[in-house]
Amino acid sequence: MVNNKITEAEENLLHVYNRFPIVLDHGEDVYLYDAEGKKYLDFAAGIAVCGLGYSNKELKDALKKQIDLLCHTSNLYFHESCGEAAKKLNEISEMDRVFFTNSGTEAIEGALKSARKYAYTKESGRYEIIAMQNSFHGRSIGAVSVTGTKHYRTPFEPLLPGVKFAEYNNLESVKALVNDKTCAIILEPLQGEGGIYPATKEFMEGIRELCSKNDILMICDEIQCGMARTGYMFAWQEYNVKPDIMTMAKAIGNGIPVGAFAMTEEVAKYSMEAGDHGSTYGGNPLACTAVKTVIDIFQKEQIVDHVKEMGEYLSICLEKLVQKYDFVKECRGKGLIQGIELTKPAGDIITKAHEAGLLIITAKGNTIRFVPPLIITKEQIDEMIEKLEIAFAK
Repeated sequence: MVNNKITEAEENLLHVYNRFPIVLDHGEDVYLYDAEGKKYLDFAAGIAVCGLGYSNKELKDALKKQIDLLCHTSNLYFHESCGEAAKKLNEISEMDRVFFTNSGTEAIEGALKSARKYAYTKESGRYEIIAMQNSFHGRSIGAVSVTGTKHYRTPFEPLLPGVKFAEYNNLESVKALVNDKTCAIILEPLQGEGGIYPATKEFMEGIRELCSKNDILMICDEIQCGMARTGYMFAWQEYNVKPDIMTMAKAIGNGIPVGAFAMTEEVAKYSMEAGDHGSTYGGNPLACTAVKTVIDIFQKEQIVDHVKEMGEYLSICLEKLVQKYDFVKECRGKGLIQGIELTKPAGDIITKAHEAGLLIITAKGNTIRFVPPLIITKEQIDEMIEKLEIAFAK
């Protein structure tokens, strides 16, 4: 049966993923089960998506109720949950206006369009965008244009014109690229796919100052590092460096496809207006129900405080691996987005971890990434370390 499912997928799907030979069936708490009943401790969370894990009754009940009422309606009309979800998201992100998308990539597209429209409305003649080396912002043409990894861009060139790449955490390299055509600077407060590298406080503050002085928009991509993942509701809040535009997705819907880009009132005043942007499914009743319910649960269960506590414990555990194993070069990250860089192939360790009942994923630079559901416990972190060491020993 399992082999038939894999064969069916391989024969009918476009081969853009190198999938592991695991057919997942269901999830409970922070565990996933395959079609043969094998249990896996999940330290990937659908790539930082399922912050509440797989058994949250309040969320499931809300979604089931909404399915019985209405899953979709055109954005030509209001629906019950659109305004409530937008208000809650603006409150936790400290933004003023939000647009709902279906994915993180679409959120990036909206952010880039908003920055370009802002410059157009102000008749500044600006259109260039500064992005960061080793960044990852998505797979669409616009998003891949600002993704700072060459092999993602090369097959699809020519891409969006006017994009330049600076060195992450090197403010002088950013300053060297700024000119009278620069309309926006986009960065992740913590690079996830790029290898789990947090921005320095000096870098974030320097970007903000540079943007404020030159009427350049600062765009923070919080798609992976946002929604409590770093121990703050959004990663920029630790630095107290507020962006002009920010993008969100992944954990804001806990698995329901939804993303968003949000902006300050000042940016909104000069950017998007009726007819400039749209999405058939974006912000539909099911997605908005997911967003507003997830936010409520995060706040009631004090997920941010829990992540701070579990993140500190995870750091201690990973640092012990650095001290214990010569091939574990270093650990880095914040909260529950952390990684260990290895001097031996991380891919081999991932496969062996799967055999031991642990789901983990890689990031750039031979790095193993740990992005578990945010409800993880110390006991489950200990279980992860035990399974990982089994993989190390094989």
